[in-house]
Amino acid sequence: MDAAPRSNGLTRGDPLAGLLEGPRARGALMIRACFDPPWAVRVEDRAPLTVMLMVRGGGWVVPDEGERVRLTAGDLAIARGPGAYLCADDPATAPQALILPEGRCAHPDGRSLNGSMDLGVRAWGDRLDGSTLLLIGTYMMEGEISGRLLSALPPLLSLTSDAWPYPLTPLLMEEIGRDEPGQEVVLDRLLDLLVIAALRAWFSRPEAEAPAWYRAMADPVVGRVLRMLRSDPAHPWTVASLAMRAGVSRAGLARRFTKLVGEPPMTHLTGWRLALAADLLRDTDETIGAIARRVGYGSAFALSSAFKRVYGVSPQEHRGRVTRAGLPAGGGA
Repeated sequence: MDAAPRSNGLTRGDPLAGLLEGPRARGALMIRACFDPPWAVRVEDRAPLTVMLMVRGGGWVVPDEGERVRLTAGDLAIARGPGAYLCADDPATAPQALILPEGRCAHPDGRSLNGSMDLGVRAWGDRLDGSTLLLIGTYMMEGEISGRLLSALPPLLSLTSDAWPYPLTPLLMEEIGRDEPGQEVVLDRLLDLLVIAALRAWFSRPEAEAPAWYRAMADPVVGRVLRMLRSDPAHPWTVASLAMRAGVSRAGLARRFTKLVGEPPMTHLTGWRLALAADLLRDTDETIGAIARRVGYGSAFALSSAFKRVYGVSPQEHRGRVTRAGLPAGGGA
């Protein structure tokens, strides 16, 4: 029998924890939007994920495609990019500003607003004590594991104040107006916690369409196999060794896994390994050879071949793109 797999710290057995490992903000854009009606802002920033928490007053989120959502005090909405949407006191209100990529703001005709709506530290709109106060947190860059999270979400979801715990709101309100050393890191972590709390509440709802592999975690056989793969992706797994541990035949496991997850076990493992590698390329300066060993490839060459086949670029090119986007630089092979 194979030796017991060892966790390498890349994931956890809890499937929800694994799914929610994606939110790791890096210099996220966080603002207080303060308005008096009528107000409307069209968002075209193509950000991968934006959280909107209505603190005071009310309004609408109206996506270009899909159902619009009404928010009142305490309600929260999460928009998954890259689709555009309108935030407004009323869906019929014409937009007074555009939010564009990289946090740029413009008039509806495209002219720069030139800071004319700035109200101080991380505050924007009409006036600080406006009747509507909306906290907005935007993730500027998608990491590959968070890409799996994003694929599990609808373009727009919402939670009413009675459907999710929101004790973070007072702390966010206190911290978002501070301008102290390290404040961006504090806000990044608070945004991560806010997203995780909201998504945990959302995934518990019956209408939430979790990914197939997440639902498959409830199966006594496939769930056990998924936990083994995710707890130790570097282990030299085979369908035969997985079937032995799960107490089923190789053919039986292959059929059951493919039916519930939507892809064969080894295909799923390859996708998970490469997603982990992409995240490590983004978040660490480990060499490509070291990353290869952590995720189950025998050499940098083996990882590079598989990575390029799936992502269309080499690990080094992927790391370079991340670096140019302003995230931490990585090391060489």
